[in-house]
Amino acid sequence: MSADSRQMIGSLLVALTIVAVAVVAVTAQLGPTSAAELEAREERLKEREELREERLEQREELREEREKRRGDRERGR
Repeated sequence: MSADSRQMIGSLLVALTIVAVAVVAVTAQLGPTSAAELEAREERLKEREELREERLEQREELREEREKRRGDRERGR
């Protein structure tokens, strides 16, 4: 093996090491969030928001029903 071949192989190994370290550093900093995970997170947030809206509507309906019953009782006196 010639000196040029050894230098080429050494340079390639160093380059691969640098790339591997960069990938590990970026992944550790940003996290391995995939598109599917992001979509799932967005879907969960949307479902929570819809559930909140449904609960709010139910509360409003109950309040209106109570007010109606009070009005009916007062008129009945």
